Amino acid sequence: MKQDNNGTWVSWNENLKYNYTTKYSVTTEEELQEVIANNDKIRFFGSKQSSADIAAGTDVIIDMTTYNKIVSYNYSKKTITVQSGVILKDVLEAIESVGWCIPCLPDINTITIGGALATGTHGTSGKLLSEYMVACKLILADGTIKTITQEDELMNAVKVSLGMLGVMSTITFQCEPIYTLHVKERPENDNEWLPKIKSRLKEHDFLRILWLPHTSKGYVITGDKIDKNKEVTENKGPKFLKHRRKASKMLYKYSHKYPWTTAIANKILATIFFSSKKEHKGSLYQATVTKSRGSTLELAEWTISLDKFPKVFEEIKTEINKWSNKSFIHIPMDVRFVYKDKSWLSYAYEQDTVTMGCVSRNAATADTYEAFKSVEKIFLKHGGRPHWGKRFAAKDAQLTKVYPKWEDFKNLRNELDPTNKFLNPYLASLVNAKAVVYENA
Repeated sequence: MKQDNNGTWVSWNENLKYNYTTKYSVTTEEELQEVIANNDKIRFFGSKQSSADIAAGTDVIIDMTTYNKIVSYNYSKKTITVQSGVILKDVLEAIESVGWCIPCLPDINTITIGGALATGTHGTSGKLLSEYMVACKLILADGTIKTITQEDELMNAVKVSLGMLGVMSTITFQCEPIYTLHVKERPENDNEWLPKIKSRLKEHDFLRILWLPHTSKGYVITGDKIDKNKEVTENKGPKFLKHRRKASKMLYKYSHKYPWTTAIANKILATIFFSSKKEHKGSLYQATVTKSRGSTLELAEWTISLDKFPKVFEEIKTEINKWSNKSFIHIPMDVRFVYKDKSWLSYAYEQDTVTMGCVSRNAATADTYEAFKSVEKIFLKHGGRPHWGKRFAAKDAQLTKVYPKWEDFKNLRNELDPTNKFLNPYLASLVNAKAVVYENA
């Protein structure tokens, strides 16, 4: 076990910074137990890519990225067991090598498994990643291990918990046979793609829309399962498409000072980078996951029931297109779909759900990005739920209204962590509890 003293923890986009007195890097379950048992307050982190302030803010922190082994395979059951600090990329490549997949893939592959589960990471046209967890070991506040299986009543509480119930040690996932997707991409006007959502969800195995604010257009991505040997005429589009992020950075350079310029920039970006038709095939992982994110950015994401989405969408569109406000939104707003489940803090708890991302390409000026506030206000008004790993301002009073099991979760948290060991100030404010406050660096 490695120990570093008196340093500064900095998030991926550099928006969050905290001094710490001790940072541990662990490699074994026994080390993880020891560190947790012997410290009064502690948080833990992985790739630090969360926009929410959940990973640090205590004097003692644990770097989970060194706790990163593939533990075992069960070939008859098609399950894989991993340590919680392993990167998603490594897990996906491991299961693909034996002909399996987990049919839920987030947008990026550089996050740790533990962090992905804790924050309710999801893919599109499927379920949360946590829905494929069939067993886990949870290290409690006193350092003891609790093994949780599908039959355990705690499973639906533990699946998504922001690391407030304990620290995930090892996790077992149920996998499925690998399959190939035929992916097609094309631009459509809002009045084309919006009414077709439900029919397309039935027609296709994969559906995602990149909505282009201030343009009245979307970029529709569909995927259909095909035989892996079926030939597809590949069309990756013009070579200049790979420069979209660089162009976005240039066009949005002063949008924090002059928000209205975003509308002009979006029209330029839509015309250049979202007007081509594309087509390809690949495994779910190959076909749908962004392999790198490039420059830093800041994200918010909200979810709403499938039935309410058209109304919410039109309200957002009307609001952000008013020239009298500052809520101009960078391209794109990512629209994805998650089917209902039973996990207490899942965005899809008991409802088929649409998720809608909101991005600021200027991470450093995200605090003054008015769009985050406008989008949150509209989603909360209609009962929307925030993504736990992304930016939002809602606290306990609002969350209890939109998460039916919120109070049950808080009661369980009090039972498992009566001294609030796993709370930092941000998490304490979410659950209306007390935590030691530490100064930002």
